[in-house]
Amino acid sequence: MKIHRADLHIHTLLSPCGDLSMSPANIVSAAVEKRLAIIGITDHNSTRQSDLVKKIAGEKGIFVLRGAEVTTREEVHCLAFFENHDTLKTFQEYLDAHLPDFRNDPLIFGDQVVVDENEDIIYIEEKLLVNATTVSIEELEKYVHENDGIFIPAHIDRMKNSIYSQLGFIPDDLNADALEVSRRSTPEKFAGIRPEIRRFNIVTNSDAHIPQQIGMVWNNLQIEKISFEEIKMALSGIEGRKIVAQ
Repeated sequence: MKIHRADLHIHTLLSPCGDLSMSPANIVSAAVEKRLAIIGITDHNSTRQSDLVKKIAGEKGIFVLRGAEVTTREEVHCLAFFENHDTLKTFQEYLDAHLPDFRNDPLIFGDQVVVDENEDIIYIEEKLLVNATTVSIEELEKYVHENDGIFIPAHIDRMKNSIYSQLGFIPDDLNADALEVSRRSTPEKFAGIRPEIRRFNIVTNSDAHIPQQIGMVWNNLQIEKISFEEIKMALSGIEGRKIVAQ
């Protein structure tokens, strides 16, 4: 098995918090520079820019996990990834149906645009993407796993929009493929504060909003080959696939 670098939490310019420099081409260029083999595209409550990132990244030999950073009804941020185009399209319809129709104000929250390969704007998202959906964390986890996806509660060490800040605890029956600690901490450090997280595998990602943040931290995934299923196995520590300490 080989070890591959993975940064699984990256925003594009579609996210209102993402800088307009976070175009697909710039993201891929930064990933190449940081020697990342796997990246995760996780815009807030939207997957609409991920296909182009996958296309450009594929030309550079980089594997892309496509999904979103979903804000649950409790305002917990969770990463959700799916393997194929049809499942991702259905997931986008699911997000659209559960995101409140509150209009974005670009002057307050930021632009929410999708661009093509020439970086021309082809779509403007009118709904404010950083709003909470009407889906609970339990409902989201169930939906993701019923559709063979990957489910990761995001930045659990943060004082806002994390499972601890919003719920105060991790439910005993939460079926997460992994938990994410932000780049401001480390899995070891936060496990010292919250030892109960040791029953999960822990990832640490950049949560990049500008190109310079991509790959600031990463995960070493020990896998047989780079594929969605192998990554999922590594997150769960199955059959020798695992997250290797740096």
